[in-house]
Amino acid sequence: ITGENGTGKEVVARNVHLSSKRVDRPFVAVNCAAIPEELIESELFGYQKGAFTSAYADKIGKFELAHKGTLFLDEIGDMSLKTQAKILRILQEQKFERVGGTELVSVDVRVIAATNKDLQQEIKDGHFREDLFYRLNVIPLHMPPLRERKEDILLLCDHFLDQMAQELGDVAKSLSEDAKQVLREYKWPGNVRELRNLLERLTILTQKDVIELADLEEYFLEKNDLKSIYSNAERTLSLKEARKFFEKTFILEKLQENDWNISKTAEIIGIERSNLHRKLRAFNIDLK
Repeated sequence: ITGENGTGKEVVARNVHLSSKRVDRPFVAVNCAAIPEELIESELFGYQKGAFTSAYADKIGKFELAHKGTLFLDEIGDMSLKTQAKILRILQEQKFERVGGTELVSVDVRVIAATNKDLQQEIKDGHFREDLFYRLNVIPLHMPPLRERKEDILLLCDHFLDQMAQELGDVAKSLSEDAKQVLREYKWPGNVRELRNLLERLTILTQKDVIELADLEEYFLEKNDLKSIYSNAERTLSLKEARKFFEKTFILEKLQENDWNISKTAEIIGIERSNLHRKLRAFNIDLK
């Protein structure tokens, strides 16, 4: 499974498992990028007591834990060539030895791998084994980034808002039309994960039942991407509202450019400092 970070590769892997005859068996996920190289083999294959200084007892590895089920190897492109060779051998022989052991352990495991890297390029650069790539690449699936499937954004919003309401035991919040438009047009560099995190934050922090455009401002301020929140919303505004939006956006951008220095910003945009303070109060801009 290939795709950028946050596109839902593990969700796909779990659904493959849940839709298979192995559904009653374990689904074991391993983040290959999060485990130090010197520990990855003992995590995957387990070890025998006495294999190294701190090995006080036998440990079962992820392959054995996933016996008869599914092993999900996330970010497999970050795995060392040495470990890749051992993975290839297990896939071919369905047997392995624990670290420090001599006995062969047989396993029946479906392996699903995922990466955000271009493995063909990694092969050319000498960072990934070509034989392992072809062994894994039996049924390739690609998860496109959220910006390329905008039709999914509002469906995902409804799903996540309902999900969070159930978790909190509350009524699901809804989105205003302006908020929907902005969320649909935003580029989502963090993909589905970023969208879910934002909606969770809005569910917790928004007091009203409807999430408005104004509720998104703080997030886009943090992202330094105010244009995303206003560029599309302006289409639905009256002249009076559009002028207000433009002025507020302009002031916020100038404040950001000048590290939130009131005096410097007032001088650059050509108004008195006291006048700028009044506008900040009028626009509910809190400098904290």
